[in-house]
Amino acid sequence: MRFDVITLFPELFAPFLVSGVTRRAFESGQVDVKLSNPRDHAGGNYRRVDDRPFGGGPGMVMMAEPLASCLREIETQRDAKPPVLLFSPMGKRLDHASVQRWAGSDGAVLICGRYEGIDQRFVDTYVDEQISLGDFVLSGGEIAAMALLDAVARLQPGVLNDSDSHMLDSFNPALDGLLDCPHYTRPEQWRGLGVPEVLLSGHHVQIERWRREQRLAQTARQRPDLIAQARAAGRLSSQDEAFLLGP
Repeated sequence: MRFDVITLFPELFAPFLVSGVTRRAFESGQVDVKLSNPRDHAGGNYRRVDDRPFGGGPGMVMMAEPLASCLREIETQRDAKPPVLLFSPMGKRLDHASVQRWAGSDGAVLICGRYEGIDQRFVDTYVDEQISLGDFVLSGGEIAAMALLDAVARLQPGVLNDSDSHMLDSFNPALDGLLDCPHYTRPEQWRGLGVPEVLLSGHHVQIERWRREQRLAQTARQRPDLIAQARAAGRLSSQDEAFLLGP
């Protein structure tokens, strides 16, 4: 798959693409990432890519034409016209299902906005989908683009050391859609705090039930909406329901 990132700051992606376990996906080309700067498509001596908003107000707005020219060049390099994604507070919140969809796709063009936003005419003409990381505002779309690329990369075959690792992730509907359970490692005692005895017992059935109950308890406490979703989808057993009701 190929993701083309349109950004005024391509240098931000350099360390991201060569760091951590997901670098395997980028180095191997499983997730091919190309960076394009709209400033290279701007006219004038100053390569201007932004201007003041019509109607007044604070800040600057990214101009439509440098972005459109940049996008046209990308489209000439690809066999088929790719979907165009914009990271924006207007977008649908990114979730596990969306990540899975893009992880199985041929890729997309990722638009990283800056300043007060992008000329709406470009958005109306070219953008197929808008994505948000949550109810807050970033200074640009680059961090959001990295978040999507990282999430997509770690789902590619062979990227994680344990090929089944991502199957136990929080939010995975193939499992139950709940939050993950707590994890512990050596030493057994750390600053007077021990590891739950069940994890040291070697009794795999009890360990798995403990983990299940921890997933249920943490999700009920932190994200009760996920419990409701799992219940509606029929992913909770009678034993799960009994645990949630308590003694």
